[in-house]
Amino acid sequence: MTDQPTQTFGDIALEVRSKNAGPFWVTMELFMRNPADYALAAAPEIVNEDVIAFLYDVRAEDVQIFRIPSLNVVKISFPRPVPQGGLRDRDIHAGQHHVPLAALPTSAR
Repeated sequence: MTDQPTQTFGDIALEVRSKNAGPFWVTMELFMRNPADYALAAAPEIVNEDVIAFLYDVRAEDVQIFRIPSLNVVKISFPRPVPQGGLRDRDIHAGQHHVPLAALPTSAR
């Protein structure tokens, strides 16, 4: 019996990206290729506030998730851990924040 590698959102998404949404917020998007893949990304048992809070060490109450089925997109926003350009800001454009989301498995465990 062989173990199959775990499929991630980075594997199936057209694009997973992150960016700053002003100096105090980060926004990430899962651009899915088709409605079936969108259904995985939009599934609340897979992508939800608690999962994002765990991945990014933020409070679940501060996470906002927008599911946009007409575009096959899931948008996620949360407060930046430090303000953009602050002394401890290591990613001024928030361009690398998407990596944990892209590595998230597409099935609930």
